[in-house]
Amino acid sequence: QRSDAPTLFLESARQRSVPVHVIPEKGRFDPSVLTGLTALVRELAPDIVQSHAVKSHFVVRKAGIHRTLPWIAFHHGYTAPDLRARLYNQLDRWSLRAARQVLTVSGPFREELIRKGVAPQRIAVVHNAIDPAWGASYRDPASAAALRAKLGIAPGAKVILLVGRFSSEKDHLTLLTAVANLHDSRRVPQAHLVLVGDGPERSRIEQAIGALRLQGAVTLTGQVPSAEPYYGIADVAVLSSLTEGSPNALLEAMAAGVAVVATRVGGIPEIVSDGESALLIAPGDREGMARALERIFTERELRANLVREARRIVHSRHTPEVRIRRLLELYRTIADSKPNRLEWKPV
Repeated sequence: QRSDAPTLFLESARQRSVPVHVIPEKGRFDPSVLTGLTALVRELAPDIVQSHAVKSHFVVRKAGIHRTLPWIAFHHGYTAPDLRARLYNQLDRWSLRAARQVLTVSGPFREELIRKGVAPQRIAVVHNAIDPAWGASYRDPASAAALRAKLGIAPGAKVILLVGRFSSEKDHLTLLTAVANLHDSRRVPQAHLVLVGDGPERSRIEQAIGALRLQGAVTLTGQVPSAEPYYGIADVAVLSSLTEGSPNALLEAMAAGVAVVATRVGGIPEIVSDGESALLIAPGDREGMARALERIFTERELRANLVREARRIVHSRHTPEVRIRRLLELYRTIADSKPNRLEWKPV
């Protein structure tokens, strides 16, 4: 934890009486992190060590903890906004090969890890989860009308929602072009796009809004504490991504009772089926995106069926309880096979 880093995770854990031990970090390559982690592991004598993301994986292996403690490395996928991030991602080729178990969130990510040299038998897929009641408090008409008014959205507008970081892999430009198509062709002239999030692509998105003459038809909310209220005003939620794992935005829309149009990438087809619980299109297909959105707005029975089946899937496969049972099963298996702690000699 650096002194200027966000503390939301720490505060949330402490509010729930979950003990938190912070290892301070002065900079990007602070060697004291390794000694701090080594000391903490010796003090706590954990049954399992779990790490998340490239840097944490690297630190665990570099400290030598994997030699005598069961190590679970949780892989959430890679983003590559710049060369430095792409180089960091390559560290996993060395780190993850030493993990006792690697957890990831989709089948395509599993295949990617195998290509990086991780043994297939050490990889397990565990999809993300969501509370089925997520978003329920914002579904009432009064809350939706208040938020629409606050954002300056006309009462009769059809709201298209995209929640996600403003980065190139989310491909906001395909969605913007599809919305412009709906306006220009008069197929859905009242369509209004709400983009929740922020990131390095913001300037490009703003330029595209101007070039496509979508001023007044697009709202950029910026970074918000929670996207939950925005699903309460949405008629359809979109994932236009070029790559995905097990996207939380998809599960949020499904739980909130909002019809989904998404690209057929990553773990999305493992969660929803085209024409049954969502409408799926090829990535980058602007006309396909426009047609799918038009169907959502004009085929009321289709939209109702998609929402109904999506909510059934959330209740049966993606509740926190389902995910927890799967994780506990893996934890017990790995903890039972742990090596002798006394043999551990960190590097």
